[in-house]
Amino acid sequence: MEARAITRYVRLSPHRGRLVADAIRGKDVSEALRIVSLSSTKGARLIRKTLESAIANAENNYDIDVDSLFVARAAVDMGSSLRRLKPRAMGRADIMRRPTSHITIVVSEKKGE
Repeated sequence: MEARAITRYVRLSPHRGRLVADAIRGKDVSEALRIVSLSSTKGARLIRKTLESAIANAENNYDIDVDSLFVARAAVDMGSSLRRLKPRAMGRADIMRRPTSHITIVVSEKKGE
């Protein structure tokens, strides 16, 4: 059985989020929580909240023991970009793109248990 949590439209670059997601993929949830708690990046804080939500979903919705969980999938996908105008020379304007991300964390039970 697996449980998931999705956080959408997070103001985070997908590249920065994937650095943290790659570090926790396949790890036990206790070790994954330790990794994101010790990391000081913005992506780690947002992924930690999503990971805690996935763990709570597994515990409350499916009655899965938390000690038997591991991070089956961790993905950070591109969301829509916020577009802002930046003034430039001679009355022109450039478009600044502020990226957003969708964070998906799936936790699953270990097969042997």
